[in-house]
Amino acid sequence: MTVRVRRVYEPPEPEDGTRVLVDRLWPRGLAKDAARVDEWPKAVTPSTELRRWYHAGEGSYEEFGGRYEAELAAGAAAEELDRLRASARERTVTLLTASKAPDRSHAAVLARLLGD
Repeated sequence: MTVRVRRVYEPPEPEDGTRVLVDRLWPRGLAKDAARVDEWPKAVTPSTELRRWYHAGEGSYEEFGGRYEAELAAGAAAEELDRLRASARERTVTLLTASKAPDRSHAAVLARLLGD
């Protein structure tokens, strides 16, 4: 199982496998054809409320991760998470984010959960 996390602004690489955008909003200034995104499952993106809370600096990354995991544990998010997990068992999945710090973002939390 291989799950990678990369910035969506980086050029695609052959090792990326299935490229999955995990941001709720399309990245600014990036043409859709240049991004070469294979999937955009909005069900696994953090809610608008959670995203705003975290970007406002109101909590720690650890608290954000816990809240995000709780969002992913129910409904359509849980189903989509299971689907992505199954996909990652079959081929490389690269999670794409516009975050300037992908290792401290929702994409890192999602990558960890996909590896479980």
